[in-house]
Order: sequence, then structure tokens, then C-alpha cells
Amino acid sequence: MLQSPPMEDFIHNLLTQRGIVTEEDRDRFFNPNYERDLHDPFLLKDMDAAVVRIVAAIENKEKIAIYSDFDADGIPAGVLLAEFLQKVGHTNFVNYIPHRHTQGYGFHTTAVTELCTQNVSLIITADVGIADVETVAYAADRGVDVIITDHHLPKEQLPKAIAIVNPQRKDCVYPNKHLCGSGVAFKLVQALLTHSRKEKRVWVDAITEGWEKWLLDLVAIATVGDMVELTGENRALVHFGILVLRKSKRPGIAALCKKLRLAKPFLTEDDIGFSIAPRINASSRMGSPETAFRLLATHHEQEAVSMAKELESLNNKRKGGVASIVRTLKERFDDHEANVLVAGNPHWNPALLGLAANSLVDTYGKTVCLWGREGTGSIKGSCRGNGDVGVVDLFTHMGEVLTQFGGHAHAGGFSVSGDNIYDIEKAFEDAYVQMPKTNMTQSVSPDAALPHDALEHTHRAIARMAPFGVGNPKPLFVYENAHVTSLRQFGKEGLHLEMQLRSGSLKEQIRAISFFKHPDSFTEKVTEGNQVNVIGTLELSRFMGRVQFELRVVDVV
Repeated sequence: MLQSPPMEDFIHNLLTQRGIVTEEDRDRFFNPNYERDLHDPFLLKDMDAAVVRIVAAIENKEKIAIYSDFDADGIPAGVLLAEFLQKVGHTNFVNYIPHRHTQGYGFHTTAVTELCTQNVSLIITADVGIADVETVAYAADRGVDVIITDHHLPKEQLPKAIAIVNPQRKDCVYPNKHLCGSGVAFKLVQALLTHSRKEKRVWVDAITEGWEKWLLDLVAIATVGDMVELTGENRALVHFGILVLRKSKRPGIAALCKKLRLAKPFLTEDDIGFSIAPRINASSRMGSPETAFRLLATHHEQEAVSMAKELESLNNKRKGGVASIVRTLKERFDDHEANVLVAGNPHWNPALLGLAANSLVDTYGKTVCLWGREGTGSIKGSCRGNGDVGVVDLFTHMGEVLTQFGGHAHAGGFSVSGDNIYDIEKAFEDAYVQMPKTNMTQSVSPDAALPHDALEHTHRAIARMAPFGVGNPKPLFVYENAHVTSLRQFGKEGLHLEMQLRSGSLKEQIRAISFFKHPDSFTEKVTEGNQVNVIGTLELSRFMGRVQFELRVVDVV
């Protein structure tokens, strides 16, 4: 039986596991400091060149285009840069976000052509562009300068842009390699303000020192939404970003919180990850990215309410679309003996397939690869792995069947030509069979037993370790010998699981929930009335104004 150690020892052990061992480390972890923890933006390669060119564009009143990606990282980055230009009084700019279905991911020559007709002379990318060598060259041929701000891994050949600000560059000495796209955009704003004050530019005279901190709500949304590491500088950015988010004057944030019944003064990284970011992403998955952009950028309450309502509608359509695909494939896959479950339909929205594949991996314990057709006519797919083989390794063993692919060990995306679509199922299976198998799935190991007689004290202690995320996972507790007193699926599509648990002679029950799971999703199948050990994280729920502790289930053993 796992014991509940004294809380100070428990926290000490958790910090040690995270490499936080000295008093200085502990102070940085528990007490983020804006001036101390944020690095000099000019340590980023090409930041000087980017700043000089943008300042010149502002001085000369050139037309600037902010070209950002269409997800929960790129959209906040686009809003952030737009608000900087507005703040310095430069109104001669335009935001451009490509459409996921009709244009696809990337920095496109068609967009450059369109922006040229608007007399744009400088394009600043946000969260995109590092791989778009041809588009940057195309822009240069037409007399348009390009500054790339991005955080994705560069390829061997870099675009010939005026500046490429990306901490992932091999020749960049910036200490934090894990900034998200909005984080890089924020560092650009920091640098622009620092440089302009030093140069005594008149357009920064009226800007209060530290004004840029009010942009950190956007950085927090993007950093959590893009699932980058929440350590070091990123931890500080999200810590202060959540404080700003709770006080945010953005009508869109207030309207979205009201729509989702989130308590704005108590917003957490979970609210960003499970509620806010998915709805920003739903904007481009199911409609236009402009909806999410307008929600974050608007100063008008009526527009904010309208955009929040539209985003919730799009998110519900997204949920329904994923559920429909999953239901269809469960009928097909129930008796399927293949090692890799492969399916596709030209009518499926590729933006939903990763979410559907995740659910199917949980159900069948196999790697799942699904494909659909974009509005451009391209066939795109998503794979989610079960841990037996690396997803990208699987792609590389498929010869010439795939035209493009990328990702990492557990998830990836691919493109396939129409001629090869009929061979793709056999190609995945053949590739899997010939590959060596290594179980990359981490077994779930709880940190301590849940002291169910001291939930409030325990939660208060671990809350000091927030914000949680990649690099700083939530502590895992095991609720031992728990009697399952009730069991039900909830949500509009019945995709989520709720259990009521009671331990021993205790009268009080604790609610335990798990999203996109069902009773046989765990190591031990759950049935009403049986006794199990439930592993999960301790949460404080404020849903619909009801404050209560609950378990977010990771596994049942």
C-alpha cells in the first residue's frame, strides 16, 4: 500500500524529480520574477535586423502585413503584433491568416500575390514560415521584405529573409529553445520597445513602461495551447499570463468565460488547455480562423458575445464530427485483426482526424491512421501511435507511398497522392511488420496515496507548483480500495466517464472523471459495485459555480 508522506517531504520529492534541488532553484520555481526569469530578447539571432527593419517601416508609414498561422498559437501571435502596432500609432497594417481547408498550413505565394495588390512592403510572419524558402524568394522578387518569427524546427535550407527570429536555429544562442510562436512574437515586441526607447522614438513616449505585460494573456493561451515545455522562462510567461488573463479587459475573454461558465478570476492552465484553446482551434477546423481572431482582438462587447457564441457552435460541430467518425469506425474496427488500423473517406475533414485517432487508440490499443480530403483536393491524414513503434519511423518505412510526412514518436501527419490511396492500408501494415517493436508507452506510477481526509490541504500544497504542463506534470495520486458506487457516461455524445467513489467507512464520496474514456479504457475494467485503485490528479472544480474536489482519472488498476 502506497503511503501519504508528510506534505513537505512530498513536495520536496516532486521537485527533486524535476531537477529542482537547490534553494535558488526552488525560489525560481515557486516565485517567478518577470525581470529575472525573462531573457534578453536580443539574444535571439537576427533580432537586431528585425527590429531595425520594423522601426524603419513604422517611421516611413509603410504598409505591414502580419501573417500568422491559424491555430491557438498563431492566432494570439497575430493579435499580439497587431496590438503593438496599434499602440505605437501605426495603423497602416493588415492581418492575414490562411484558411486551413482552402489554403492549408504554411506561408503561401498566393497570399504574397494578394498582399502585393494592397501595396504591402513588409510581411512579418508569426508561428509559420521557417520552411517556406520559395515563398520568401517569391516575395523578394516582388520587392516585399519578409521577417520570419517562428519556433518550428528549421530545415537544412533557411529562407533568405530580412531576418529569421527562431530560437530553434542551430546558430541561435537564446537560452529558451521552447518558446511557442506567440512567445517569439512577444520577445519581438519587447525588443522593439527597448530599442525604440533607447533611440528616443517619439511614438513610444506615451507608452507606459511594462505595458507589454498586458499582452501576456495571449502568450499564456498560446504557450499552454501549443503544449510546449512549461519550465524556465515559459513557466514565468504563463504564470504572469494567467494573472493577466484573470484581470483581462478583453471583451472576448469575458464573453467566452461567461459562455463556458468559467470563473474568470480563478482561470487556470486547465481552463486554457481544455476550454479556451480548443475553441480557438475549432475556429479554423470547422470555419474561419477570423472568428477566433476577432474574439481576441475586439474591443466591442456585442461583437465579443457574437464571436463567443459562434466559437461554441463551431466547437460543438467539431465534437459531433469527431464522434461521428469514431462511431463509424468502431463498427468497422471491432473485428479488425490488423496491427495498424487504417481508414479514410474523401468527405472527412482532415482537421478532425487526429482527435478521432486518439479516441480509437484508447479503444483498441493499436496505432491508428486516418485520412480525408482538404478543400484544396489534397489527401491528408493523421496517425496516433500505441507505443509499439514510432509514428515517424513507421512513415519512413513506407517507401514512396507518402508524398509528405512529419511529427514525432506518438503522433504525426502525412500526405498521399490519389494514385497511392488504395495501397496505403497494406503499406502501413507491411511497414509495421518489418519494424522492431519497442514499448514507448510509460507505465503510470502514482506519486503518493490520496489522503482523502485532507483534500483541501493537499490541493493547496500542490497548487503552489502550478502552472502544470509539459516538463511539470501534475502529481499523481492513487485512491486505494475505492468502491465504485455509480458509473455513467456524460456529455452531449456520451464520450466522457464519471465515477462516484467511496473509500472504506467514509461517508463522503468523491467524483472521478475521465474525458473520452469508457469503463474498459483502463488497465482494469470498471464496473459499478467493484473495488479498484484509481490513479489520477486532484482537481478543484468550479463548474457552474459549484466548488468541489474531484479526481481526473489517468488509470484504474
